[in-house]
Amino acid sequence: MSQVHFSLEDLFAQLGLKNDAASIDAFISQHHPLPNEVALYRAPIWNPTQRAFLKEEIIGDGAWALAIDELNRRLH
Repeated sequence: MSQVHFSLEDLFAQLGLKNDAASIDAFISQHHPLPNEVALYRAPIWNPTQRAFLKEEIIGDGAWALAIDELNRRLH
């Protein structure tokens, strides 16, 4: 059974954000750096739906985990 891996572009689309490279870079530049003590899903930049999705996927180590890890790394 093959596991699907989503890209950062896919993650931004899933979160309802513009997902072209320039928009992703601009978002990260605008919100970087998050304080080390703030978990990605607890950052004030998310709406409740986005926050719930990120939390569920991080905790469950779901199919989105690699893309979320990349975003976490780039924002911190």
